[in-house]
Amino acid sequence: MDNYIWLIPILPFAGFLINGLGRKALPKSVIGVIGCSAVLASFVLSVLAFNQVSNGEQISVNIFNWFDLGTFKVSFSFLVDRLSVIMMLIITGVGFLIHLYSTGYMHDDEGFGKFFAYLNLFIFFMLLLVMGANYLIMFIGWEGVGLCSYLLIGFWYTNPDYADAAKKAFIMNRIGDLGFIIGVFLLISYFGSSEFADIFPRAAGMKDAAVPYTLITILLFVGAVGKSAQLPLFTWLPDAMAGPTPVSALIHAATMVTAGVYMIARSNILFTLAPVTLNIVAIVGLSTAVIAALIAVSQTDIKKVLAYSTVSQLGYMFLGLGVGAYTGAFFHVLTHAFFKALLFLGAGSVIHATSNEQDMRKMGGLKGKLKITFATMLIGTIAISGLPPFAGFFSKDEILSAVFEHSITMYVIGVITAMFTSFYMFRMLYLTFYGKFRGTSEQEHHLHESPPSMTIPLIILAILSMVGGLIGVPEVLGGHHWLRQWLSPIFELSTARLPHAEISSSTEFLLMGISVTAALVALIYAYLRYVKGNHVPVAEDEERPGLVNLSYRKFFLDEIYDYLIRKPLDALSVFFYNVVDLLAIDGIVNGLGKISIGASKRLRLLQTGNVGFYIFVMVLGIIAILIYNIVKI
Repeated sequence: MDNYIWLIPILPFAGFLINGLGRKALPKSVIGVIGCSAVLASFVLSVLAFNQVSNGEQISVNIFNWFDLGTFKVSFSFLVDRLSVIMMLIITGVGFLIHLYSTGYMHDDEGFGKFFAYLNLFIFFMLLLVMGANYLIMFIGWEGVGLCSYLLIGFWYTNPDYADAAKKAFIMNRIGDLGFIIGVFLLISYFGSSEFADIFPRAAGMKDAAVPYTLITILLFVGAVGKSAQLPLFTWLPDAMAGPTPVSALIHAATMVTAGVYMIARSNILFTLAPVTLNIVAIVGLSTAVIAALIAVSQTDIKKVLAYSTVSQLGYMFLGLGVGAYTGAFFHVLTHAFFKALLFLGAGSVIHATSNEQDMRKMGGLKGKLKITFATMLIGTIAISGLPPFAGFFSKDEILSAVFEHSITMYVIGVITAMFTSFYMFRMLYLTFYGKFRGTSEQEHHLHESPPSMTIPLIILAILSMVGGLIGVPEVLGGHHWLRQWLSPIFELSTARLPHAEISSSTEFLLMGISVTAALVALIYAYLRYVKGNHVPVAEDEERPGLVNLSYRKFFLDEIYDYLIRKPLDALSVFFYNVVDLLAIDGIVNGLGKISIGASKRLRLLQTGNVGFYIFVMVLGIIAILIYNIVKI
């Protein structure tokens, strides 16, 4: 019954091989069918796996024994349980819609075949990451999605800025990956295994502090900080907008950036046993959410707004993880996949219609021309703003309720951040679709709705953004929170150890009312400013007020990193090159060579060819030996 599980990641890999090898020979229509069909087939098999998991505990499939080192054995095996199967459905389901959308969006690109090959490879590695039964298989997928992000972000590599953005993403991810793999090595050192089934039950049963859980989990969290774009390693994610828009949707919504959240959710018992780390996770998550939201409020590039929105929403997820709301954080992963994929693909539809324009200052008045795009993006904007009854309301409310139990201060900051979210998202919507068109007459002449291959995924994602939250309706609203019951076996070891105070129904209604009111106030203010007031952000070279300029310049974080990190490293590398490499290493090696050459030049003068001289030298040698022996006696 389980023999189909291995096909779930293999099918996208087969699509990668076929499209990669045949990218120049196969017609675009065939390439699109192969790329989409591979992911759709994986989605169908994931649905079968979901049905099987819902009837039992979990599915364990040992593909082959990877390697043995004494008593340490590693198998290439998959674990499909209640956590991983949801991720598999998100990756393959949303991934298929992004593939379908790409057939229209990338149709005229000469790298069409290569693009679909990379997309399929991305899905393959992401499935490895979530399906792996041990940390080493997870790490293969972890590194694989990093590689694919580099290839896809720099897909249009002839543009130096795009190539630099790809390198930036790759390098900053490597920083986090180093922490992650060291943490995995420590787990192997203390538990003698990398298997989840071995580590988690043993960790839960240990009574002493023989295992440094705080150190291990901090190192694992460093990996999550890089992959899921948290402070201080989040600056690569907005630059990842250099890639084609479907790439932005794939990276930001359904796959790569959620890997860190998934890893912590998977390792929840380890983090629960390290309360210091959980506090760090919460503080970093909240700080990231705030900083990213403050930057997003002044951006004028439609994709940059969504990029910083992603960073902020990821901060919310880590905030939820840090306060022990593992289910709430994962719930937000799921709903975020729906509405953020929708928003990015909707932005792609706008860019497609406006002849590749991304500056919202040159848009406006598009709702009449792009009716489907506008309607679907409106739904996505409502969902991410946390307004009921759409998906984002339920998941964000669950996180904020858990934060309220943990810290009133954090809760207040979280609500203010939610208010900023509503403001910058509706600001984006109003600048793009309301008022008069501010682009060129040539752009206005070519305004058109996207083809069905692009609008159908938008409609499906819009429906999911509306109804996706129903799997987590709280009991206070008459629901049963299906997702919490579904994931309860995954988090049961942590649930028993985490302090939990029940919130009264009246308090919960009050908290919902506060968050919804905050979002509505921000929505109304954005409407008054950008629709009624017809305000348009100033041009690139015009002066801005101090705080607005600070936000627009992204708090000069890249410049700070450049000054504090890159320049000192460059100076250090120059020092090592000039002093250590040239003077010391090369000096010693070249010096020894020069000494050998000089000595040989002089010693060769002794070879005169005169036999009498040779006899004389031989006699001197005999005399020297005799004197040595006499002195020795």
